[in-house]
Amino acid sequence: MTVQVAAHRKPRQRSLGGNTARTAVTLALAGAATATAFEGTGNAEPQLTPAQVKAKVDKLYQEAETATQRYDGAKERTEATQRRLNSLQDEAARRQQRLNTARDALGSVAAAQYRDGAIDPSWQLALSSDPDRYLDGAALAERVDDRQAGAVARVREQLREIEQLRGAARVELKSLRSRQAEVRRHKQTVTAKLAEARRLLARLTPPERTWITGDAAGHASRSASDARAALAQAGSVPSGPRAAAAVAYAYQKLGSPYVWGATGPNAFDCSGLVQAAYRSAGISLPRTTYAQINAGRRVSRSQLQPGDLVFFYSGISHVGIYIGAGRMIHAPNPSAPVRVAPVDEMPFAGATRVT
Repeated sequence: MTVQVAAHRKPRQRSLGGNTARTAVTLALAGAATATAFEGTGNAEPQLTPAQVKAKVDKLYQEAETATQRYDGAKERTEATQRRLNSLQDEAARRQQRLNTARDALGSVAAAQYRDGAIDPSWQLALSSDPDRYLDGAALAERVDDRQAGAVARVREQLREIEQLRGAARVELKSLRSRQAEVRRHKQTVTAKLAEARRLLARLTPPERTWITGDAAGHASRSASDARAALAQAGSVPSGPRAAAAVAYAYQKLGSPYVWGATGPNAFDCSGLVQAAYRSAGISLPRTTYAQINAGRRVSRSQLQPGDLVFFYSGISHVGIYIGAGRMIHAPNPSAPVRVAPVDEMPFAGATRVT
């Protein structure tokens, strides 16, 4: 039987020439051009209108402020943990000092007994020139031994207490490191959001940036002396003298820069301004918007009085101080200083009266 092998032979390679070669080159160039065009399309940033930039920047600022409030809360918890750790370490050091003193005293007693030679009590009685005096001394020695036993027990108890303090300190140190890592994460989020907002704003002309950020100079033109006149024009009065003092403080800070994480006296974030204003009035408020909204009695929008805290967005991420006539003083974002603004400038979420 004849075996056919022709089908398994490799086909003869044909050289490219003439029209075939030109076609291949044309296709290759077209493919490269197409790939370059697609790559360029993928990397090219679309040209945004000022309105689109404003929408993006506003969203970035809101997200940054949410992260700022989380940062503020994490930082506050970190500082509280650090204080507890410092207190535990201080107490452990004090107790260690007392323990060292007690150990030194026991060591002195032990050394004295060693030097006495610990003679058998019956021989001491026999050799004593004054048996009655010896017996009195023996009773005293028993009492000293009892006191020594008590001292030893106290040393042991001190050792246990110190070890408990050190154990608690280790727990707090672990918690502190975790909270410090949380602070760093929130800080990275804030700085990334703000950097992106700055990048977008840098692409605009100065008039376009002014349109987006608002007329900062006009908003910040009022002075502290305008507070009473503005409240009188609004036809409303603060809920009390402390609320009036907080409003007056806020007026004094008009034009101060927004700095995330700042609580004054020269720069603020939104909750930092509120906290500083009421601190000046003798009221201690929590650090974050999430806690501040629960620091007093809730009031409806129709019941607002100057000094009330007004909160915005569904996540309660922004706060201002109401001053009457539908207006508030707040620290908006890094593009604008502390200023007067309408309450309806942002989505209203609730209000709290702390006085």
